[in-house]
Amino acid sequence: MQKVYFDHNATTAIDKKVLSVMMPYLETQQGNPTSQHSFGRHARTAIEEAREQVALAIHAHPSEVIFTSGGTEANNMIVHGAAIKNPQSTLVRSNIEHPCVARPMEALTHQGWHQDLLKVNHDGVIPDEAYKSITADNISLVSVMLANNETGVIQEVSRLSDFAKGKKAISHTDAVQAFGKMEVRFDELEIDAMTLSSHKIYGPQGVGALILNKRSDIEPLIYGGGQEKNLRSGTENIAAIVGFGKACELISESLKESSMRSRELQTTLEFHLKTLGAEIFSEKVKRLSNTTFFAFKDIEGSTLLTALDKKGFAIASGSACSSVNKEPSHVLLAMGIDEDLARGALRISFGNQNTINDVTSFIETLKKELQTLKQLTAIAA
Repeated sequence: MQKVYFDHNATTAIDKKVLSVMMPYLETQQGNPTSQHSFGRHARTAIEEAREQVALAIHAHPSEVIFTSGGTEANNMIVHGAAIKNPQSTLVRSNIEHPCVARPMEALTHQGWHQDLLKVNHDGVIPDEAYKSITADNISLVSVMLANNETGVIQEVSRLSDFAKGKKAISHTDAVQAFGKMEVRFDELEIDAMTLSSHKIYGPQGVGALILNKRSDIEPLIYGGGQEKNLRSGTENIAAIVGFGKACELISESLKESSMRSRELQTTLEFHLKTLGAEIFSEKVKRLSNTTFFAFKDIEGSTLLTALDKKGFAIASGSACSSVNKEPSHVLLAMGIDEDLARGALRISFGNQNTINDVTSFIETLKKELQTLKQLTAIAA
């Protein structure tokens, strides 16, 4: 049976070139990067070279790259780090942020901090009015994701930067989904902090980075030996970091071509989805070229997902990190989408190996499964 993977926003398969540069550090490298002998110096050099590769890919300075265990840790680091520096301050985020930004902020509200939300409109975009509605003065952090992991909607981060500067707050964007799918330049966004993750760009799981400019002063999330500029202690995962660096190098080289290819796939997919009666969320605004979030009225999303999976197509019902929650997408509910329709939401996210033939086969299978489900619904009624 044909197996097609359409869930690249959840994770990507590690690139063979990435794996090849990692293997020496998995098989033979035994030096601790903090050690002064030749083994340790070799490990330290590998980490610093990877730091330069990450920085180059997003137009940052290597000194601004702090390696973490992934996007979740990086987001927790900036939320807690900014908050602890300013006790009982206000933390501001959009109401469609990933749980690894939303939940640490919510947890801090039980410890004396406050939280304000930037509310998106029906298209999933933060309007200027949302920023004007925030009246708090003592704000420590403003966090808005660059591209949403479910809808693919791209936010205007310059508005975030201007607002944060006016409040003398740290500005942060979660760029985990955006990086590798669109050009991301830390220098041009004029923000203070950015989150990246390796496994979204064909690198290894378990490694990511917080990009933090030199002006921003935050408290460490993990204390210990003082690694990563005293902000993230713990012996570094050398192999994963080296792989992350290589993945950044490769994704930068292929970005233009892969974006064009995924846009073609997205256009073809959405044309056929609409002929079948699907509602495509955030269709009219700027989105990632690889992401389509859609639903069919009166069709349960989980049922359709399972049926398609049995036919060999791996798709998602939203964010992989919160899929254990059976509630409708918090992103769609924040956009004002009807709860019943939101329950039917499915996400397709393309990757480098997907083809037009994959899309064509998917549409043909989808037609048959929809017909079957509608017949079953009619019988049950």
